[in-house]
Amino acid sequence: MIITKKVLPRRAVLRGLGASVALPLLDAMVPALGQSNKLTEPVSRLGYMYLPMGMDPSPWVPKKEGKLNKLTPSLESLNPFIDNVSVISNLEIRDAHTTGNHASSNCAFLSCVKAKRTEGSDYFLGTTVDQIAAKVIGSNTPFPSLELGTDIISQVGNCDNGYACVYQNSLSWSSPTTALPTEADPRVLFERLFGDGGTPEQRNAQLTANASLLDAVMDDMSRYQKELGSTDKLKVDEYLDTVREVERRIQMSQAQSEKAKLPDLERPTTVPEDWEEHVKLMMDLQVLAMQADLTRVVTFQLAREASTRTYPQIGVVEPHHPISHHGNDPIQLEKLAKINKYHVSLFSYMLERMASTTDGNGSLLDGATYLLGSGMGNPDVHDHKDLPIVVASGSKTGIYGGRHIRFGDEQTPLANLHLTLLDSVGVHLENFADNTGRVDELFHPA
Repeated sequence: MIITKKVLPRRAVLRGLGASVALPLLDAMVPALGQSNKLTEPVSRLGYMYLPMGMDPSPWVPKKEGKLNKLTPSLESLNPFIDNVSVISNLEIRDAHTTGNHASSNCAFLSCVKAKRTEGSDYFLGTTVDQIAAKVIGSNTPFPSLELGTDIISQVGNCDNGYACVYQNSLSWSSPTTALPTEADPRVLFERLFGDGGTPEQRNAQLTANASLLDAVMDDMSRYQKELGSTDKLKVDEYLDTVREVERRIQMSQAQSEKAKLPDLERPTTVPEDWEEHVKLMMDLQVLAMQADLTRVVTFQLAREASTRTYPQIGVVEPHHPISHHGNDPIQLEKLAKINKYHVSLFSYMLERMASTTDGNGSLLDGATYLLGSGMGNPDVHDHKDLPIVVASGSKTGIYGGRHIRFGDEQTPLANLHLTLLDSVGVHLENFADNTGRVDELFHPA
């Protein structure tokens, strides 16, 4: 590492008309030699990726407990990260409704409490675990947390057996009465991360003049050129190239959506027609946000509960929700397993992006903990037991991967795991929801 005499602030940004692009961690941001190691240690980050409608356990759950040498068919795309992965089985959400199970599965996943049954605006849940983390590790970032998804949701009122749609629309709640909206439009998210305020009309005028937000800040690069060493210049170039590539993909999606006929939408959307491209764009934007330390806490609703999305790209042309009511039909179970496997492969994409993105002396993944899972176990009966849960953790989190932790015949509260993952990012609580302890096994080798 080059220790420079002149130090850039950690929050150094490139500015231009209507744009503001934060820079990644650079050598020039590291001060005196005595403090350099401290400032280049991986930053603690916490993420949650939600899978709707449970899973088929047979191809998901490992047969043996303890150390894993190979993952099951549903999880095999995570084999490159097997040393980072912990599969945890026999977890449940005890305090969730037996009616309105799609709503309960979604809203109880990060709260582990029972939602008030209402179709109106007097909904009541609980503060979710991601928001507890955000108040601590996100307090010094421009965005304490990001709440993302892939579905543009407009429903209000009753969405599931007398439960307000907000329970299915939002994973994150900053208080028992405050649900945080989910952002699914990559253009809106991009402008939120890299735009510099102004009305939509002003931003559109800026885009027309510059063709991209990134172009608007390039003139500002000159003031940093003399302060950056060759290694830093390469880091900045690679980072800006990634930002530009993401923006290019968003612009392509925008051009396609403007040409398409969308009679059921009130406004043009920049959501790509290809769902997988949409997912990867949202993941790439998450990585950029973490790389620039714009946020350290993210929730991502891969798809909404009761989703009727089809997946012809993997040979499943029937809607997901009807398939999930499989009735133990082998053909339907095979299709459900294909969907599970496909969803997990997208999580693997996210881990690969984080592992390949430099952060200080390591990668973004090194200090990160991500929970992949669902609030529903067996979708055929809509229960909240035997949840599909995978923890992916970096080498600097204190969590040991490469193993299967199975709690005996008695189901263990998911809240135990939530408390444990808070511990891994330095947020310590005595209790959370209905916890009965912690999953201390994660901090010991298999």
